[in-house]
Amino acid sequence: MSGATPPATPAAAKERGPLVGLALDLGPLAVFFLANVLTKNIFLATLVFMIATAAAMLAARIFHGKVSPMLAISGLMVLVFGGLTIWLHSETFIKLKPTIYYVMVAAILFFGLWTNRPTLKVVLGAAYPGLSDRGWALLSRNWAWFFLVLAIANEIMWRNTSTDFWLGYKLWGAMPATVIFALANIPLLMKHGLDMKTAESDPPIPPQG
Repeated sequence: MSGATPPATPAAAKERGPLVGLALDLGPLAVFFLANVLTKNIFLATLVFMIATAAAMLAARIFHGKVSPMLAISGLMVLVFGGLTIWLHSETFIKLKPTIYYVMVAAILFFGLWTNRPTLKVVLGAAYPGLSDRGWALLSRNWAWFFLVLAIANEIMWRNTSTDFWLGYKLWGAMPATVIFALANIPLLMKHGLDMKTAESDPPIPPQG
């Protein structure tokens, strides 16, 4: 029938701009901070964070055709740690949670390097086509050390500042630093074989604790 609208192709369904990708990766975290400001209840904000993350995964599935490995990992972490937060109902655990998460991710990355199987290659292989094994090793090393730095910074902040100040650091410190660090690694990726023509338009942002 001439008037019928042809169905979207799989390729078209997978296209997304950098702003959409950034919104899916970091949007739920921004919703968490907004919910905390409006409700003044960090436990309720955590529940909202879990719902927003699930919504982001559903939106990725509907509009992008798939849930990226990075978003899937983020969703799993949010559900596990968010559930523990609500169950324990401890503000101290909320502040300690990012440290646990950062150290755990760093340990996984370092273990992958030690076994000569860079973990990021398994998670992000489709996002960075053409990247050499050396490039994957360097990228994994960089992120591993970066997460250790975030863990140390989180310990310093939550132990020496108020809850509101710590939340502000998470929003205006840790999150922008992660985005900047991801962008700063692009020259290294290009040097080690990244095919910019077929790579994802927005560098995947590792999940935030």
